[in-house]
Amino acid sequence: MSMDIGINKKDREKIAEGLSRLLADSFTLYLKTHNFHWNVTGPMFNTLHVMFMEQYTELWNALDEIAERIRALGVVAPGSYRDFAKLTVIKESEGAPNATEMLKQLLAGQEAVAKTARGIFPAVDKAGDEPTADLLTQRMQIHEKNAWMLRSMLDS
Repeated sequence: MSMDIGINKKDREKIAEGLSRLLADSFTLYLKTHNFHWNVTGPMFNTLHVMFMEQYTELWNALDEIAERIRALGVVAPGSYRDFAKLTVIKESEGAPNATEMLKQLLAGQEAVAKTARGIFPAVDKAGDEPTADLLTQRMQIHEKNAWMLRSMLDS
């Protein structure tokens, strides 16, 4: 069935391509954050365990919003590990690093997701896609705030 929402097919596909990368980055960061939640140790255990849970829960909820926006644009959302591995810029972690390394990796991940979201804006602006712009703005605010919190924990 044809779609007529005021954004042409080529622009919708370009935006969905960017959102698919955002979905892959978000899912990969979700997995990494959940893994670190399970495996963190050390004197900051409770603080980090709770912080990581808050962050992975927020990421989990965001996945549905991102995927549903891709679908609203008339494109199939990626949904397999293989798809996500091809699309993400976030590196997997081997084993269970120490707490400081976890913070560094999650900081890099939060910043990477914010950059991925920011990189979609030219296509979104060109198409006048306000719903996607709103979603991206919300995602960037959350990831930049999380990055600030993680960075603050690394300051000596």
